[in-house]
Amino acid sequence: MVAHEEEIDSKFRYVIIASKRAKQLLKGAKPKVKTRTRNLIRIAQEEVKRGLIQYEIRAPQEEEQDEKKELFLADELFGSQEGEVGEEENKDKNSL
Repeated sequence: MVAHEEEIDSKFRYVIIASKRAKQLLKGAKPKVKTRTRNLIRIAQEEVKRGLIQYEIRAPQEEEQDEKKELFLADELFGSQEGEVGEEENKDKNSL
C-alpha cells in the first residue's frame, strides 16, 4: 500500500478507508492510536483523520477481481444457501 501525504479528497473515500480499517481491527489488528473508546469504528476514524492509515487507489479492474475473489471465498465458507431454500420451496409445493 502507498501512503498518501495529502488529505483524503472526499468523504466517500474517508468512509471506505475507515470501514476497511475497522474490519482489520475487528479481525485482530492492533490500533495505531491510544484512545479511551473501545468502539472499533471510532478508532478507525481517528486513525484515518490523523493520517496513520496507508492506502492506494486501485484501477477499477483490480477492484472487480478482488470482489470476485471475496465472493468466491464466501461461497466456499458458507456454501450456496440459495439452492437449499429453493429445494425446500419445491418440497412444500409438491406436498400440496
